[in-house]
Amino acid sequence: MYVPPAFREDRLPVLHDAIRQSRLAHLVTLGGDGLEASHVPVMLDPDQGAYGTLLGHLARGNPQWRRAAPETLALAIVMGPDAYVSPSWYETKRETGKVVPTWNYVTVHAHGSLEFFDDPAELLAVVSALTDRHEAGRPDPWAVSDAPEEFIAAQLKGIVGFRLPIARIEGKWKMSQNRNAADRTGVIVGLGGEGEAERAVAALVPGEP
Repeated sequence: MYVPPAFREDRLPVLHDAIRQSRLAHLVTLGGDGLEASHVPVMLDPDQGAYGTLLGHLARGNPQWRRAAPETLALAIVMGPDAYVSPSWYETKRETGKVVPTWNYVTVHAHGSLEFFDDPAELLAVVSALTDRHEAGRPDPWAVSDAPEEFIAAQLKGIVGFRLPIARIEGKWKMSQNRNAADRTGVIVGLGGEGEAERAVAALVPGEP
């Protein structure tokens, strides 16, 4: 990933927090037929390995888990808030007109060797933890244990778990850090007048130094 110094984020707690807040990861692997990608929820175990470990599962019918080359690192891409940035928000537009559109976004790239497993107890732990995470805060949260035990056992046979110990992690917070203070203020105001997704980006744009 190309990361200019102004946009680089190296703090592990910040990177981990972005992973926790994400809803979906893009799992990319290389196999005999080339690159493959699946879009799956993941959870982070921060205490496994130097940079943490990602856990999730694929459908057993998904050939990616069979074709992923074990000697090649896999890549999990996690996206945070993102939004289009209009050049009309920049003070520089009014001063010189020398501005163009851009896109602000947060992303984390986690690299590591994939390990697949199909032990029922391990699979149950992963799907239960993922479910609890996304059901948390609901007035009547659903739990895996709400379904009949034999039904869940049958469902687990249809998935394969994966574990990705993170060997390298990169973060990019592209939030107008390369613009001057007046332009950044314009971006914050402009995004703040848009939708919920844009307001989430506005909250991350640095204000006055």
